[in-house]
Amino acid sequence: MNTSIKRVRYNPRRKAGNIGDSPGAIVIPEGAVNPHISVFSYNAKELITSEGKNIKVVLDQFKKCQDHTHWIQVRGLGDAKLIEEVGSILTINPLVLEDITNIHQRPKFDEYDDYVFAVSRMISFSKDYELTNNQFSALVKDNIIITFEETHEENFEAVKNRLAGGKGSIRTAGAGYMCYALTDTILDRYFALLAQLGDSLDEVEDRLYANTDKTVMYQTQQLKRTLIVLRRSCWPERDKINDMLRTESPLISPEVKMFLKDAYDHCIQIMDLIESYKEITSSIMDIYLSMVSNRMNEIMKVLTIISVIFIPLTFVAGVYGMNFSRVDPVTNKVMPDNLPELYNPHGYFYALGGMLLIGIIQVVIFWRKGWFSKL
Repeated sequence: MNTSIKRVRYNPRRKAGNIGDSPGAIVIPEGAVNPHISVFSYNAKELITSEGKNIKVVLDQFKKCQDHTHWIQVRGLGDAKLIEEVGSILTINPLVLEDITNIHQRPKFDEYDDYVFAVSRMISFSKDYELTNNQFSALVKDNIIITFEETHEENFEAVKNRLAGGKGSIRTAGAGYMCYALTDTILDRYFALLAQLGDSLDEVEDRLYANTDKTVMYQTQQLKRTLIVLRRSCWPERDKINDMLRTESPLISPEVKMFLKDAYDHCIQIMDLIESYKEITSSIMDIYLSMVSNRMNEIMKVLTIISVIFIPLTFVAGVYGMNFSRVDPVTNKVMPDNLPELYNPHGYFYALGGMLLIGIIQVVIFWRKGWFSKL
């Protein structure tokens, strides 16, 4: 089994803007990429697509496809002028435009007079094993849905394939259904990420029981941190879907609400998985610390047995190492209470034999108590 550990890195993005900025100010986040616009105009009969880098491609397609539903996908937030033009064309509140470029929004659903605004978090691992937490924003107005993503990565290929296939309700249920389909795709990505985390937890548990080392603790802590990030995004996502279910806006039709109930169930399942995996990570940490503690206790037990065996031997050696003479070398008189065995023949071997006997007796006693079988 591969026991190598990879460090999970988190993209350290700072909040753009200055303290005290005017509400509604559009501040482009640092490192934002230039926008790429894709337009999907569809109805029950056809799907028309076009791509560009400015608002002109959108306006041109609006003129050609007046009886279609339009999904405008903007990937990249590096052009403040484009976002201002979108707000001007659709008459969007400046506070909403500010939230689009403020990429630290929590998932939410805001309802206005003639449009709704939704925010989600898209969490995934990059190729370099970096945990990315990007913002997804959606504006729904009439037969138009405009989505904003931070990167040029393709995150909704499955939705586009469904559009091209023309099956189901995706072409006929309006812009509100498209908002649900994109939200549900984001939730499906959560399931995929949790499956990956579950496999990593299984691997960590196998290593825990097979060959425990400190990398188990490090990797478990990283997995727990990833689960915390997911939990911080999933809980408000549940509240967002609940708000969509309770809204009276005609943009979220009763048909769409039926599908949103399924998305709400998916969100609850994700939350249950996150909590279960968090408990597993805590259990792994507790088991690891207990195993380390037990291993330390076993080491201390071995050292204690060795010390107990050698303490009486050291005592005997210390007593006979005092070298008190039995006979006065000047008067040749026997001095009472001095070592009588100091000049005995073979005394050295008698002392060694006595110490060996003491050690054997101690080992037999420890063995009968079962101390050695528990090492």
